[in-house]
Amino acid sequence: LSMRDSIVVVARSQIGTRYRFGGTTPTGGFDCSGLVRFVLASLSLTLPRTAAQQAAIGAKVPKDTTRLRPGDLLTFGRGNRVTHIGIYVGNGQFIHSPHTGDVVKISSLDDSWYASHYVGAKRIG
Repeated sequence: LSMRDSIVVVARSQIGTRYRFGGTTPTGGFDCSGLVRFVLASLSLTLPRTAAQQAAIGAKVPKDTTRLRPGDLLTFGRGNRVTHIGIYVGNGQFIHSPHTGDVVKISSLDDSWYASHYVGAKRIG
């Protein structure tokens, strides 16, 4: 498997894990950046802790969603302030840990909130 494929496989394995603010483990739950950090750490890639810090690393991908590749990190927020992050899995979809009361799941970039708050993407490795 390529690094990109491996990122997607590990991210998919966490679907259903509960959201927990500040969470960084499958047993304790994940917040959005905790999930991304856990997935990449399992592949020996070290990332900073917060979505905003994670958004600052990697190679910038053009904002055009047709240029996205599985394994890219998708960032969301207002203006240039990143408040949410997820992992692109292809076909306009991404895996993320959305918010309290929810679980790690696949969402679509076409969903109105994500479409209107999409900041851009970063490619790691």
